[in-house]
Amino acid sequence: MSDGELFVHVGDSIAALDPGEWDALSDRANPFVSHAFLASLEDSRSVGGRSGWIPLPLLIGGDGGPLRGAVPAYVKEHSQGEYVFDHAWADAWHRAGGQYYPKLQISVPFTPATGPRVLTKDAGLALPLLRAAETLCDQNGLSSAHATFIEPAQVPLFEQAGWLLREDIQFHWENRGYESFDDFLAALSSRKRKDIRKERAKAQEGLEIRHLSGDAIAPHHWDAFWQFYQDTGMRKWGHPYLTRDAFALLGERMADRILLVMAFEGDTPVAGALNFIGGEALYGRYWGAIVDKPFLHFELCYYQAIDAAIDLGLARVEAGAQGGHKLARGYEPVRTVSAHYIAHEGFREAVADFLQREREGIANDQFMLRTRTPFRKEDGDV
Repeated sequence: MSDGELFVHVGDSIAALDPGEWDALSDRANPFVSHAFLASLEDSRSVGGRSGWIPLPLLIGGDGGPLRGAVPAYVKEHSQGEYVFDHAWADAWHRAGGQYYPKLQISVPFTPATGPRVLTKDAGLALPLLRAAETLCDQNGLSSAHATFIEPAQVPLFEQAGWLLREDIQFHWENRGYESFDDFLAALSSRKRKDIRKERAKAQEGLEIRHLSGDAIAPHHWDAFWQFYQDTGMRKWGHPYLTRDAFALLGERMADRILLVMAFEGDTPVAGALNFIGGEALYGRYWGAIVDKPFLHFELCYYQAIDAAIDLGLARVEAGAQGGHKLARGYEPVRTVSAHYIAHEGFREAVADFLQREREGIANDQFMLRTRTPFRKEDGDV
């Protein structure tokens, strides 16, 4: 595919690309677009094969020359593992006689975390890469292309390309210069401070909680976490998205960018939460437990993440998709954005109309949620 003098070609693997060249396309602040993370998904068979996620990166350069731009893209045969739900779109298009799948997904598989979706140091290459995604859809019978959880700085790129924007809400914790967890608690209303202290005490009772990173993470820790992950995956998704090999490879390749928070009864690990360390944020990804203990989920996933972010000097914690229960624990509603190219003009108009109405509802929800945060109000509540 060409755009003027530029040539965009389609790869069949990110793992096969040069790691140094791929990582040089971004600022390395986001762990999920790193070659180590994306290649580990392929090498572990979590994507590719029969997963329904077929790697199809769009590339400018490479093949003997330096890689100048890329889009991490996948052909999808379903809508699982995306966290921006388009099942209703697929159903509507099928009822109208169309074929929604396959489609093109520009994202990090199974990862509802904001990040760059066009990787390049040359801003002039962004539009050709997006036009190449459109051409790929048009020439190969793909119904649509979807870029999800786009970092705010890149949203204008998709808007300028004429893609339809969709908004949703996540809950992130913001570090307002706190020096300790107690410093954070001081910003909350007195009732919320008491509630959180009680929750933490109840969750920690009889347990030892350890933060593991780098060489401190041993194979037996991954064995335990795999058991936790399996339990959560079976209950939430019907089957876990990642294979056991994925955790082994991520541990080998990215240990210094991983924070594994584990709870122990004596020497036995009974629960854990997996986080990735970015340049500005701590990203919470998976959790699980083999004990049923009140508030343990909140402790490992939310409160321990806040502790870690403060210690690491990070600006925020992104704790994954959904979860209104995060609001009472100091996580605030923030806007997330996805962008969508719909090949069929009539279907595109219908989706655009739907998105306009949906945006109004999302804006109202975000406004309402912000009035319910646990922070002290201007009326002097302490």
